[in-house]
Amino acid sequence: MVTVLADRAACRGSGLCVFTAPELFDQDDAEGRVVLLPVEAPDPERAARAVRSCPNGALALG
Repeated sequence: MVTVLADRAACRGSGLCVFTAPELFDQDDAEGRVVLLPVEAPDPERAARAVRSCPNGALALG
């Protein structure tokens, strides 16, 4: 199983993760920063694509 990690301090709210994998990510209303959604078994390829799409490196696979 793949684990997705998010560094909210590094997030700048581009939203590319949400666009790439909306079942895994959302953005908070206050600052637009990444929010990980509770998913038991994310699609590893889709998760990896979303991690690579982050322009700030705020996402990682664990």
